[in-house]
Amino acid sequence: MHYRRTRRVARLAFGPHERPAFWACFAPLIRVVALALLVWGLTVLCLLPPKVHRAKLVDFEPHERRHILLMLDVSPSMRLQDAGSNRSLSRTKRSSAVIQSLLKRVSDEKLHITVVATYNGAKPVVRESRDRDLLINILSDLPMSAVFPTGKTKLFDGLEEAARIARDWPPNSATLLVLSDGDTVPSTGMPKMPPSIGGSLVIGVGDPKKGTFIDGRHSRQDVATLRQIAHRLGGEYHDGNLKHIPTAMLRRVGSLKVAGERFQLTLREYALISCAISALGLAFLPIMLHLFGSSWNPGPAPETTVTV
Repeated sequence: MHYRRTRRVARLAFGPHERPAFWACFAPLIRVVALALLVWGLTVLCLLPPKVHRAKLVDFEPHERRHILLMLDVSPSMRLQDAGSNRSLSRTKRSSAVIQSLLKRVSDEKLHITVVATYNGAKPVVRESRDRDLLINILSDLPMSAVFPTGKTKLFDGLEEAARIARDWPPNSATLLVLSDGDTVPSTGMPKMPPSIGGSLVIGVGDPKKGTFIDGRHSRQDVATLRQIAHRLGGEYHDGNLKHIPTAMLRRVGSLKVAGERFQLTLREYALISCAISALGLAFLPIMLHLFGSSWNPGPAPETTVTV
């Protein structure tokens, strides 16, 4: 119908050729598609639940929380100074530096941190805290080995306590981090992790080659044992004695959201993009048709000056 109406006045509208510019033939289709996209986008935004941007520290419901479950070896061997690039740091301080580096790259307002200390037994230190400075203080200055009886390190007791704590969390909502030098770890008795543990990362500290004398023996990072623990947990092992945890590894492990990762488009973003593009198209289409819809320029011919 539109074509029949414009054909009658084609010579007046488009000049002697009676045809608009080639792209202008698609103007009706552009208008229909833009209107459809605008209606779809507005309908989606109307039906989706509102997105809340929290400016303050708001408590989350238990089913919304994400977790870092840190199992920390606090045995006396962790105070030996053979870690870092120049082997001048204690294993505990190197563990603190590795965790600080990790926390700087993890961006999730729903993240809650739980710490389990293990030596000759296991004790929960922090339960679902959002205070990252508290975690740094625990790793750096708190002599937690003093609350345990003297004896051999029982790393699997810490894993068993961690599994008990995470048992009631939602599935795949937690990432298990194990920080240890791997000294005096038994070969059997690995506890089974609950479904809430979405991934595991075993971080070794201490010199893996040269041992330091303590308690009548040489203590060093037992890489083979830590790798075996990571394998049995279904996770990954990282030697944190010299290097921090790579960002690519953090993205592979568990449910951690790493800062700087690629922005994920959801249905809300697609609806917003659709509304913006379609509204701009509908607004500029009449202007484009007026300026560039036809090459014919009606009106008197420009005056010419003849020089004799």
